[in-house]
Amino acid sequence: MRKAALHNLGCKVNAYETEAMGQLLREAGYELVSFDVGADVYVINTCTVTNVADRKSRQMLHRARKLNPQAIVVAVGCYAQMAGEKLLEDGAVDLVIGNNKKKDLAAILEAYERGQEAETLIDINHTKEYEGLFVSEQTERTRAYVKVQDGCNQFCSYCMIPFARGRVRSRSLIEVRSEVERLAAGGYQEVVLTGIHLSSYGVDLSGVDLLSLIRMVHEVSGIRRIRLGSLEPRIVTEEFAVALAELPKVCPHFHLSLQSGCDAVLGRMNRRYTTGEYEEACRLLRRVFGNPALTTDVIVGFPGETEEEFAKTEAFLSRIAFFETHIFKYSRRKGTKAAAMEGQLSERVKTERSGVLLGLNEVHRRRYLESQIGRPVEILVEESVQIGERIYQTGHTREYCRAVIDVEPNLTGRIVKAFGEKLLENGFLLCKLL
Repeated sequence: MRKAALHNLGCKVNAYETEAMGQLLREAGYELVSFDVGADVYVINTCTVTNVADRKSRQMLHRARKLNPQAIVVAVGCYAQMAGEKLLEDGAVDLVIGNNKKKDLAAILEAYERGQEAETLIDINHTKEYEGLFVSEQTERTRAYVKVQDGCNQFCSYCMIPFARGRVRSRSLIEVRSEVERLAAGGYQEVVLTGIHLSSYGVDLSGVDLLSLIRMVHEVSGIRRIRLGSLEPRIVTEEFAVALAELPKVCPHFHLSLQSGCDAVLGRMNRRYTTGEYEEACRLLRRVFGNPALTTDVIVGFPGETEEEFAKTEAFLSRIAFFETHIFKYSRRKGTKAAAMEGQLSERVKTERSGVLLGLNEVHRRRYLESQIGRPVEILVEESVQIGERIYQTGHTREYCRAVIDVEPNLTGRIVKAFGEKLLENGFLLCKLL
């Protein structure tokens, strides 16, 4: 039996696709092994979101070649799509497989070993085909990610993903339901709906949108929690928020992309909303759901960001008070409009501004966790962990707070009702079973 090792770089969609490719290889008779064991085939699912991601992708390809010079080294995914056949000039790479061809991985490998040619790259910007990848089980045993959408039509000035992933393509309701039913039958109780631009789900289909997809998943027996991937703020209308609140399986945890709390910077980024629209989306969710966990992403040090513009972002984050803010220093990505903009900031300035927002994030994160003390919570138990000298059962609440329970029986895979007691030093919420 030939051995294959896979390594994932990048987003949750990439992680899902790596799981799906692993399943394809198992079905084709490969034994999956860890990267360092030594394999006959190495598959690296690459990322191209930043220049740093490109570099990490190349490093992993070279690492695979060093581990076994005789192995077949395969570059797949976004960096492979953008670099194309030029990657074959790199002695570390044998095969370059772009997006929408990952589903053919096993067949491409078979053709390569026979000395035959196979199509491995397409013009991703001129396809309407949704790539038929699916999974029936995942590495994470209690929570399953389900990819429902690919591509992006937004063209933010700092991003290459629309060029690497192509235009929006949505997965059919029938295919999504079939996968969710398989996952439920396998014991998964929580699914996370994810995509490259989830809010665009259904724009290429007739009579279908994200809300109808969520309602369909809600009908699947055995699924007790539905979590949503990153949303655009403008999707959060009164109708949308109220409709979600009427679906008890939908978790009160919403990740709304922000990137900047300054309208001028949002304009340079080509983001298609204002801070006023964003704040209204947060207000709606809090009015309808009570105390939902709101999380976001912010880029600091975007080209031309002045001290005044950064101060507006800091003030906006202070006002909204997110549960968690993921902060990224702007990374100049060759080929994007932002890379050619004037006013590129130094790493020192970006690091200083990042530090300010990280400190603010810690204050808000702790404040939200403290708001769960004295309240009933529902925990999906995922594993046992040792904290100090004690063993706890740990998992996440519906709001995605990391919670621990001081009990001996193994509750992994169960959803339990508990009561928030106090916050531990490591930031976990200590709970008591009800």
